[in-house]
This record gives sequence, C-alpha cells and structure tokens, in this order.
Amino acid sequence: MHSLDAFAQAKLDSLDRQHLRRSLTETLREDGIWVERGGRRLLSFSCNDYLNLTQHPAVKAAAAAALAKYGAGSGASRLVTGNHPLYAELEARLARIKHAEAAVVFGSGYLANAGIIPVLIGTDGLIVIDELAHACLYAGAQLSRGKVVTFRHNDVAHACELLATHRAEHDRALIVTDGVFSMDGDLAPLDALRALGDEHDAWLMSDDAHGLGVVGGGRGSSFTGNAHVPVPLQMGTLSKAIGAYGGYLCASASVIDLMRNRARTLIYSTGLPPAIVAAAIAALDVIEREPDYSALPVQKAQAFTRKVGLPDAVSPIVPILIGGEEDALAASDMLANEGFLAAAIRPPTVPAGTARLRLTFTAQHPDDEIARLAGLVRDRILARP
Repeated sequence: MHSLDAFAQAKLDSLDRQHLRRSLTETLREDGIWVERGGRRLLSFSCNDYLNLTQHPAVKAAAAAALAKYGAGSGASRLVTGNHPLYAELEARLARIKHAEAAVVFGSGYLANAGIIPVLIGTDGLIVIDELAHACLYAGAQLSRGKVVTFRHNDVAHACELLATHRAEHDRALIVTDGVFSMDGDLAPLDALRALGDEHDAWLMSDDAHGLGVVGGGRGSSFTGNAHVPVPLQMGTLSKAIGAYGGYLCASASVIDLMRNRARTLIYSTGLPPAIVAAAIAALDVIEREPDYSALPVQKAQAFTRKVGLPDAVSPIVPILIGGEEDALAASDMLANEGFLAAAIRPPTVPAGTARLRLTFTAQHPDDEIARLAGLVRDRILARP
C-alpha cells in the first residue's frame, strides 16, 4: 500500500472506531419536505430549506428564465466578466431588507466568511468569537492571522472580560458570532454585543445564515423582538430559507467597496450562475410579500417543542441532545424506520458528548406529522432511562 493510502486508511479506521465516519447518501428531494434515500420515502426534518422555496414555482420560473437568457454559467470572476446584470438587483434587495447601505454577494457562505474577516483583521488584529460560532467563521479568523480568543457561548460578560484584557494590545478588533446558531437554534444577544463593541471600538459581525427569511419578520436575527440592532457587518447565505446558493455581506458602502477590492474569495472565484442569482431574487420577493408564510417555520418548531415539553423554539432549529455517538445514530435509525429523516449530528460538528438529532422545521411540514414526530421523540428518545 502506498504511504498516502496507508495514512488515509488509518485515519478512516480511527473514525470507524469512534463512530464518527461519514458517508455521502444519495438523496432525491421530491419536493420541499419529502426525500427518497436508500429506497425509502422519508419526511425530512434535516433540511435547511425552511420556506421550501427550492420548489416554489416562481423561484423555479425565475431560474429557468435566467438560464434561457444568460446561459448556464457566469464565465469568469465578477471583476472580469462574470458580474452579470442580475447581481446589482440582488445586492440592492439584500441591502434593503437588512437596512444597510450596500451589499456584496459571494460564491457561498463559507467563501464569504473566509474572505471578509481577513480583509478587516490582520496580524495586528484581535478576534473575539463565540465558542459555538460556525466553522467557516473560525476558518476566516484563522486565515486573518490575527489573535483569536473565544468567549463562552452567548456570554457577553466573558466577551467583555476578553476585550478588557486584550483590546489595548491590538490595532483593530472584531466580535464574531452567529445570529441564529446552526446546531442549537438559539439567538445571539446582538444588542448587548453591539453595545460591547461600541464600548471597546470592536466591530460586530453576525452570521445570519439561519435567520434571514424566518426570524425577525423575515429580515433576520438583527430584527427580532420588534427592534432593529444596527449590526455593522451582517453576513448571511442564500442557501437556507432563500433556497438558492451563495453568501453575502451587508454593510456600509465603503466597507462593501473594500470587500470588492480586497476579499480574495470574491476576487479569485467565478461568479454565481445567473439562474442562481435570479432564484434568490424571486425568493426575496416571496419573503417580503408573504410575512405570515415566513413566520411558519418557527411556529411549527414551537408546536413541536410544546408537545415534547421543551422550551419554546426561537428559530426553526430544535436540537434533541442525546450525548453518545452510537445512541444518536440509533435514534436517527429508529425515526427513519418510522418514516422520518432526522440526521444524527456528531463531533466535530458539535462538542464531544453532545451528539444530537438536529431537527429543522419548514413552512410546509404537516401538523399531524409534527405531532407524530413529537410523540416518538418524547416517548422513545427523551424518556430513555
């Protein structure tokens, strides 16, 4: 065996022993909620398509029209010839919905975070980041080569201690957090973090991948509680509730212009296909036009948590904490046998000892099936000795 293959196989064997090896499973999404996997038809509670817009007729029609008019791909990076006419409309719409001066669209959420943070923070900078922030935020922080310190999850007092200790040693500082945390479904205390940033001259950046379209009247996590928190750096994705693909940053006009000039993941990446951009625009139309529809995923999640006896959901994401990796896989298998797709989430995606089922609720999930799922989770998972 070649040494490279031996290295890879040893790593895979180690993952097998820890019940952490992953594999790709072919999944046919019939519509917004039903999937076919391994010859079984399952009702999916594991998709981030919170508004089921991937299958919305207007969204698909917009994508088809753009495909016919502009072709399949953009042909180049945005700064060369890949900046097709639909980009300007999408960025204007994102800035408007987020109450920002301007916006810039990246190829994905991961590319956005890997590009944004190094533009703002260099070797002389400080990043204070929530311990449960998404992996791509940590990737961007590491690429910046600045000093990275983590604060306990949603613990503003701890973040304050870290800034008091380290801020004076650094030229610039950034506070980084998810807006809606992808594995726990809870919300960041953006108002308090914004005030902390103002106190220490630290810029607040929030990742709203799981907020846009479903919380804050559809505007996202900085608009919850009937108030607007003016987060200076509002990042997010177009691949969850929007139902398309891509990432974005909403900020001041000068910050956005700087990103277009310095963000390497924007400059050196091919532009998004026109059909994808058109689909995102059409999805934003639905979100702005139908606020009651946008509210449904959280309402469905709350119906579930009340039946199970958990605290009220504040987002479409509800974690069912189990602990061990084998137990989480067994719980997922049990639900699959009952007709539900509820993927087991294991380390390193979540901290050791917190393997879980991550349930996601969408606008079109049937109420009776939510009730049936709640009964199974309550009686056969949470009631275990």
